Amino acid sequence: MRADPLGFVTALHGSYGDVSCHRTPSETVYLLGRPDLARWVLKDNGANYTKKGTPDDHMLRPLLGNGLLTSSGAEWAAQRRMCAPAFRPSKVRTFDTVITDATAAMLFRWAPAIASGEPLAVDHQLTSLTLGILVQAILGVDVDGFGQGFGRAVDAVNAFIGHFTDQDSARRADAAAGLLTFTRAKAFLDMVTDTLIAARRGNGSGTHQHDLLGAMMSQGHDISDSELREQVLTLIMAGHETTAKALTWTFYLLDRHPDEQDLVVAEIDRVLGGRPPTAGDIASLPVCQRVIKESMRLYPPIWLISRRAISPDVIDGYPVAPGTLVCLSQWVMHRDERYWPDPERFQPERFAAPERIPSHAYLPFGGGERVCLGQHFAMVEAVLALVAVLQRVRLRLPAGYRVQPEALVTLRPRTGMPMTAVPR
Repeated sequence: MRADPLGFVTALHGSYGDVSCHRTPSETVYLLGRPDLARWVLKDNGANYTKKGTPDDHMLRPLLGNGLLTSSGAEWAAQRRMCAPAFRPSKVRTFDTVITDATAAMLFRWAPAIASGEPLAVDHQLTSLTLGILVQAILGVDVDGFGQGFGRAVDAVNAFIGHFTDQDSARRADAAAGLLTFTRAKAFLDMVTDTLIAARRGNGSGTHQHDLLGAMMSQGHDISDSELREQVLTLIMAGHETTAKALTWTFYLLDRHPDEQDLVVAEIDRVLGGRPPTAGDIASLPVCQRVIKESMRLYPPIWLISRRAISPDVIDGYPVAPGTLVCLSQWVMHRDERYWPDPERFQPERFAAPERIPSHAYLPFGGGERVCLGQHFAMVEAVLALVAVLQRVRLRLPAGYRVQPEALVTLRPRTGMPMTAVPR
């Protein structure tokens, strides 16, 4: 699992079927590979399965505290109720100019590389883009106002939680250095967020701001500054990386399938005629939506979901003892030919009839009551950014460049995604 996570979960499912069990030195792990079993754990019997004590929990809690991603039970439900109004579709639509302006600024910065034909580190560029968009949407400030400090701190945090495990403690020097870098980066992110929250509290303007922090503060909940900071950092850290990876894989797949890219560009030109896209245009851009959804099928940014059983259960006839770690892999389920004919093929048209997709066979945003709160924001952001880029350029990989997925916290290209931006 540590050496080749995707190969491991694929081999388990291929060899042992929809329910498999393996043991680590410390615990028993079930892997589920069928939509109805995923629905059972995430929704129908979801109350019996918690995120508390899972590998995700251990990995994210040092940064996010007891935020929406890591909390459980009644506390999680209360946090969800507090945050939900900020992510209503009507609220999300108001951030379309934030998204398109940020993308236009990124394209402006690309101008020298576009002119010279030099490759761009597209995966890093898109991560910076989505980070800036989320900071602006949530906190109402331009991330560039912090210099490069905010982005570097986020990068340092991601590097630490993406690679560090208990086994790394054997390499004491490396572990100590990594922990020190993480601690300093976390302190910086905490300081920035606390300062902005305190400013809102101090001038009484928090409830009148149009950003997502203002929307959360306006709900009237009795929430401390530290609790609010945990929610803000959860939204930023959980939201920007996943959307960036979805866009990265979308541009990769469109480059590999130029006929599909031609369909996307034709739709963009027909609907927009060269003007910037708005949230109101998204319903008229179904081809753009489908390519993003199909990209998240083949390369789901979150590739594994884990839960821990609270009480005894039976899954597909197999007894599950309390404390058992139960996992399901989007990487496996999204490539199962029973639900996705010719599963390795990039075929966005699959999503022209979403009602044909079995419940919980497609889980890019998770499932059940803990389905991603920001999924609508993510889709609006991804579609508008995709459109804004493709109005100006096509992104091309160097000839012969091999892309391999690497399963860390998110599914990302192991050696990056260098692409040349070719003017249209």
